[in-house]
Amino acid sequence: MADISDLAQLRDGIDECDAQLVALLAKRNSITQKIGEVKQQTGAPLHAPEREAALLAARRQEAIKQNVSPDLVEDILRRMMREAYQNQQAKLACAAPQLSPIVIVGGQGAMGQLFAQQFIRSGYDVKILDKDQQDEAQSILKGAKLVMVSVPINALDSVVAKLPKLDDDCLLVDITSVKQSPIKALKAAHSGPVVGLHPMFGPDISHWVKQTVVVCEGRDHLAAQGLLQQLQVWGCQLVELDAKKHDEAMQIIQVMRHLTTFVYGQFLAKQSHTLEELRSCSSPIYQLELMMVGRLFAQSPELYSDIMLAQFDDVESLLAQYQDTFAETLEKLKAGDKTSLIDAFADAKSYFSDSTAHFLTQSRSLLNKANDAKVLD
Repeated sequence: MADISDLAQLRDGIDECDAQLVALLAKRNSITQKIGEVKQQTGAPLHAPEREAALLAARRQEAIKQNVSPDLVEDILRRMMREAYQNQQAKLACAAPQLSPIVIVGGQGAMGQLFAQQFIRSGYDVKILDKDQQDEAQSILKGAKLVMVSVPINALDSVVAKLPKLDDDCLLVDITSVKQSPIKALKAAHSGPVVGLHPMFGPDISHWVKQTVVVCEGRDHLAAQGLLQQLQVWGCQLVELDAKKHDEAMQIIQVMRHLTTFVYGQFLAKQSHTLEELRSCSSPIYQLELMMVGRLFAQSPELYSDIMLAQFDDVESLLAQYQDTFAETLEKLKAGDKTSLIDAFADAKSYFSDSTAHFLTQSRSLLNKANDAKVLD
């Protein structure tokens, strides 16, 4: 019959395994750092999707043979890969040296600093033009081959209009979340190549691998290929979209999402229950929802106000549809009309079609992480 000494012995065995795991992680980390150095020297992209997919598939099969959960093995591998990508950021390959020197207009802001640091890591000569350097704008911009405008949406038109004349071969870029109006402003201010980028991430990312950047053509798109290649070397996923289609998509993906989260956050703030009370008795899915709401309010209020205001005129009709849908659902609830609720559920479900199973799997992983975080608190 087992006793407490058996438990202690088994725990010693676990401690030994954990120590071996740490040693293996250190060994793997050393190898991935060397891989990063080779990628920097050869110009190979940080992210190799085919290699990643093949590695995960092979390890899952090995896990099954060893009677270990393949999902557990994949979770561990993905976490290690994320760490490896982060470790490989120190020094990066320069894919388009012809773009140097680079000037970041608004380079003292969070996103401007993020891009500046990444360009510097890739060996580019980077200069900053912000409010403090306005008197030196002419000299700072002299000879620039890439000028990236990283300023709030509502300030872009005036900032771009005040730029001194750029060289004809200079690539002018903006990174705002709206694309039609900024691209128009860039083309009006500069006769050379223009491209619009929308990084679908904020300044708090740990690495650039798998980060999505939407690319909208402006003028002389061929001249932007070096910049796009550099983004791919950093591991970014590029999505090329027409500026109008981009803005229409963002009305749903970004503006409507921010508006509804903003409203829900205000609603919570007016309730009698404290956040701690709600968290103490919430399910993992509500924990995750609270995290996403809280994330919004951890950001800059100026930034998100600008994002919502920038396209408000364009989303008024969407908001009206949203309000109508909410009102219709409320009426069904008031009437106790279960049949209509089920029908509405089926209509919405058909929109997601074959993606429902995939989303269920992905969300389960996120919910497990949310639950882990709750336990650790």
